[in-house]
Amino acid sequence: MSKWVQEFKEFAVKGNAIDLAVGVIIGAAFGKIVTSIVEDLLMPPIGWLIGGVNFSDLKITLPAKQLVEGVTTQAATINYGNFLQTLINFLIIALCVFFMVKGINSLSKKKEAPEAPAPAPEPSAEEKLLGEILDVLKNK
Repeated sequence: MSKWVQEFKEFAVKGNAIDLAVGVIIGAAFGKIVTSIVEDLLMPPIGWLIGGVNFSDLKITLPAKQLVEGVTTQAATINYGNFLQTLINFLIIALCVFFMVKGINSLSKKKEAPEAPAPAPEPSAEEKLLGEILDVLKNK
C-alpha cells in the first residue's frame, strides 16, 4: 500500500500533473469568459440586427399529447437557439486556442532557429603541410 502511495505522490508532484490541473482550471475560466463574450456582447447585437431575436429563446415547440381525459403532457421543445449559441461559443474558443497555439509555435521556432553558422576552424599545422605537399605533387 505504501508503494502505491509513494508512486501517487511522485505522479501528483510531477510537473505534468500539475500543469494539466492548471490547464484545466484556466481552460474552464477561459470558457466562462468566452461564453460571457458571446452571450452578453456578441449575440444581443446580432439578435437586434435580425429583428430583436434572442438566440437563447429560439425553439420549436412540439405539440402536447393528451394521455387520458383531462391530463395533458407538457409540450416538449427543441432549443435550437441555445445550440446555436453554444456552437458560436465553441467556434470562438477554438479560434482563440488556434491563435494561442500558433503564437506558441512561432515562439518555439524562434528559439530553435539555428544561429549563423560558425566560421570554419583554422586548419592545423599538419593539414597545412599536407596541403603544401599535395600542391607540390600536383605541379610535378
